[in-house]
Amino acid sequence: MIVGEAALNPSGSARCGEGMAKVPESRPSRVSRGILTICAGVALLVLNDAIAKLLTANYDPIQIIFLRNLIAAPLIAFLALLFHGHRGLITRHLLLHTWRGILMVLSAYLYFTSLRFLPLAEATALIFAAPIFITALSVPLLGEAVGWRRWGAVILGFVGVLIVVQPGGATFQAASLLPLASAFVYALLMISARWIHPSESMWTMMLYVVLFPMIYSAPFALQAWEPVHTPDLWFFLAIAVCGNLGITLIGQAFRSAPAAVVAPFDYTALIWATGLGWLIWGDIPQSWTIVGALVIMISGIIIVLREAARGKR
Repeated sequence: MIVGEAALNPSGSARCGEGMAKVPESRPSRVSRGILTICAGVALLVLNDAIAKLLTANYDPIQIIFLRNLIAAPLIAFLALLFHGHRGLITRHLLLHTWRGILMVLSAYLYFTSLRFLPLAEATALIFAAPIFITALSVPLLGEAVGWRRWGAVILGFVGVLIVVQPGGATFQAASLLPLASAFVYALLMISARWIHPSESMWTMMLYVVLFPMIYSAPFALQAWEPVHTPDLWFFLAIAVCGNLGITLIGQAFRSAPAAVVAPFDYTALIWATGLGWLIWGDIPQSWTIVGALVIMISGIIIVLREAARGKR
């Protein structure tokens, strides 16, 4: 789950349509388009995770991260040039992007490693702890005031995590801690996006989100390198396209409709993950995983709605 990168900086919208006459669009049609767009983006991101899970059977996660970013970097650089010219390649936050690259590599490595051991639906449910961590960390890192309702949602979310993980239970797996750790690091990555100036475009942000992880993962990927089978090249191309197109569509969804409307549809990822897990690996989620996922989902929706209410005030 890499959602939120564009959503946290929605003002960096593409300018490819500037200067063209636009026909006013009704709010219902914009909302409908936003919902369809985020659902499509989420489906692509879950497909990205499913392909990554297939690849982890033969390749180290760090090699997958390197090749995914190696393929994605020139594609995103082309789009940045297409929409913004040479300005799309320039950032005023180079030092911040270097640190964010480390967070991105670490979060992706933890999550892809978890896919080796966990069903896709369970890993997806646990990675949704990220909004909970973001809310909790926004207090010490951003100095935000979090009211009792949002703190209640955070506590509810952690209850959902405990239901899925079941620490101390007979079904507990240490690997369940990996997507939680990934969600925590991802939350730091999302919070750091608040320190990027709104004038920086989404494509510029995405370029550096793939560029530095590619550089950082290269030496480790070479150490763990396995020869890439020719049919697997299509899988690596697919995760590069699906991952970045998914993020782009989600970012566009947040521009088309209010966050309080489209954000809850992020949780359709659980439906896709369950379906793909059953279709490809024959995995059927345990009842506790379903219950915990629903609790985490309710917690996230409460946080989104409270954020929307605060924004109106």
